[in-house]
Amino acid sequence: MGLTLRSLALAVGLLASTAAAQEATIAFGALEQDTTLPVEVSADQLAVNNADGSAVFTGNVVVTQGEMKLSAAEIKVKYAADGKSIDQLIASGGVLIANLGDAAEASEAIYTIASGVIVLTGDVLLTQGPSTMAGQKLTINLKDGTGIMEGRVTTTFVPGGN
Repeated sequence: MGLTLRSLALAVGLLASTAAAQEATIAFGALEQDTTLPVEVSADQLAVNNADGSAVFTGNVVVTQGEMKLSAAEIKVKYAADGKSIDQLIASGGVLIANLGDAAEASEAIYTIASGVIVLTGDVLLTQGPSTMAGQKLTINLKDGTGIMEGRVTTTFVPGGN
C-alpha cells in the first residue's frame, strides 16, 4: 500500500526540504483508474504492420482511458496473443501522463493494460500540486493508485501546499 503524499512529505521532511533517496513510494491520482475502460487513441498518423500485428501512432498522440491521459510523439501498440486485444502501449518522445491533479513526464513509458501498470523511464518528473519528485524510473499501479520512484530520487515539498 502506498503512502499518501502528505505522509511521504512528513517522513522525508525530517531530512530537508529537498531530499535525496534511492526509492520512494508515492500515491498517484486521487482516483484509482478502472483499467477495463475503453482506450481511445488520436494521432496525426497511423501505420499498421499486418506481418507482425503492430500499429504505430505518430504525431501529437493522445491516449485517453477514463480520467487518465497519456501523450507522446509516438505510441506503438502491441497486441495480445489473440490478436484482438491490446497488451501494451509503448510511448516515446516527450511522454506525459496526467490523472486528475497529478502529472508525470518521462522519455519513455510502457503501459501494460491488463495489469494496469505504467513504467516510465528516463528523466522522470512527477508533479503533484506544488510538490515535485524526480528520478530515473517511475512505476505506477493504476489499479490501486500507487507508485514507486527509483534512481537517485529528488523530492521538493512546498510547506502547507499538500
